[in-house]
Amino acid sequence: MGWWQVNADTLAGSRFVVSPLAEVTASLQTLAFGTAAHPGERAWIDAHRPGYRDRLAADPVTALLVRAALGTGWNAAFITPTPNTGASASASASTSTSTTANREPTFEEELARVRETAPEAAQADLVVSLGGPLPALLQRADLPERAAGLLEWVWREAVLPSWPRRRRIIEADVVARTAQLSTGGWAAALDDMRPGMRWLGEGRLQINTRNYPPREISGAQLLFVPVTPRRGWVSWDAPHRYAVVYPCSGALAEADRAAALPEAPGPLGTLLGPARAAVLVLLDAPKSTTQLVALTGQGLGSVGRHLRILLDARLIDRRRSGRSVLYYRTGVGEALVQAQTPAKQH
Repeated sequence: MGWWQVNADTLAGSRFVVSPLAEVTASLQTLAFGTAAHPGERAWIDAHRPGYRDRLAADPVTALLVRAALGTGWNAAFITPTPNTGASASASASTSTSTTANREPTFEEELARVRETAPEAAQADLVVSLGGPLPALLQRADLPERAAGLLEWVWREAVLPSWPRRRRIIEADVVARTAQLSTGGWAAALDDMRPGMRWLGEGRLQINTRNYPPREISGAQLLFVPVTPRRGWVSWDAPHRYAVVYPCSGALAEADRAAALPEAPGPLGTLLGPARAAVLVLLDAPKSTTQLVALTGQGLGSVGRHLRILLDARLIDRRRSGRSVLYYRTGVGEALVQAQTPAKQH
């Protein structure tokens, strides 16, 4: 298995980072492979893949570059640079705190790192991702510029229009992970982060199930980067930073989210109103306002009003987790939901 050896200082300094470039690269992978994790993602692929294919058909060099960069076992490192700045939340099980630090890098700032890659470094990365020699068509100096151009196209055409919603889902995932960390420790926060990843104890973080040698990363900064597509990878800028890019728990599309949400019983919707009943049903486990906005698709003001009314009715309560406030059903609220839920037929 592949695992990283970390120490207490590395864990204490680990951070969740929002990376527009990681979101775009994960979306590029989804367009390239054409496989959907849920119906909402299938609708997104169907909407954008024809334009993606047309663009590559008109540019055979970039088409081959993408196939080489997204290798079966390894991505070309220059298209997945490890974030080095950003709005981030520190994760600490001992202090249960979440602090905002630094300014989130723009997509353009992150893309500049891809564009400024030395041609020789890009070619070397492609040899690794290909697992073999570089095709003659890719033995050229403009590969970083071509990769950056394609990533820019994916951002502009396929990601930017839905970036505010994607970001809400990412932020909701960060809140949920930090809450897991404060209540259940690293095992609870990391074990379901991405397939093959789990906390082994004794400072060992398994990042995949492949037979890679362990890496000692104690003293480096450890970053966790959520993305909304069901994609993930690891990257590093040794010895300073190591990153785990993982799929966040929220579904991408509005239609898919609505289909995945627990349905409010009809009588409960009549009693409270459908939107408020949906919030109450979702609070079977503690959630923040940000999570509820992402899950319901309702505005922040609307969710806030629903929460105030439910609090006044003593159907829900709240508690603080670091800088986040988590809402949950009280015994009265639980009894109301259960009483209004039709019994299952056996």
